[in-house]
Amino acid sequence: MGQDLTGIVPAVAFVALAGTAGLYDIWSRRIPNWLTLCMLVAALALRAVEGLAPLGSGVVGALCGLLLALVLFKLGAVGGGDGKLLIGVGAFLGYERLPGALLTIGVLGGLLGVLEAVRRGVILPAILNAGNMLRRWFTLGRSGERRTLESPGVVTVPYGVAISAGAILWWFWGGQVP
Repeated sequence: MGQDLTGIVPAVAFVALAGTAGLYDIWSRRIPNWLTLCMLVAALALRAVEGLAPLGSGVVGALCGLLLALVLFKLGAVGGGDGKLLIGVGAFLGYERLPGALLTIGVLGGLLGVLEAVRRGVILPAILNAGNMLRRWFTLGRSGERRTLESPGVVTVPYGVAISAGAILWWFWGGQVP
């Protein structure tokens, strides 16, 4: 199977777990802890079978996912379930393949947000709010309004869908580690 964790068993496990997380997020706007924990354990177990290097890559990928999740959660950009899903994705993909997946996830998440804003007829306020959010991020909270999921008029999307879909797309069609 190699360091990049290719093969039918890891692929089926990854698609089943990530896909289920995305479906849970659509149905309930929540991703259960048991599911993200199963994803992390399955990824590390499958990598451990391959040896220390693949296991190490999965652990570092999970830690990268954790770091990103903590930052995004603190900024109010993702929920806790989305963050934990990023940890599982990092464990499955490993640190070598995680950056490409994150870019794919970001593009899909942005498209999902735009589609939802258009569907609700609030695209202009959403764009203005995005500018406000970026100003707040770049000034480390010193400028711009702090908005939360409870703020009036906020447009939310089930970001677990973007995480799941982007990670699955990258798994099959993203660059492979030599």
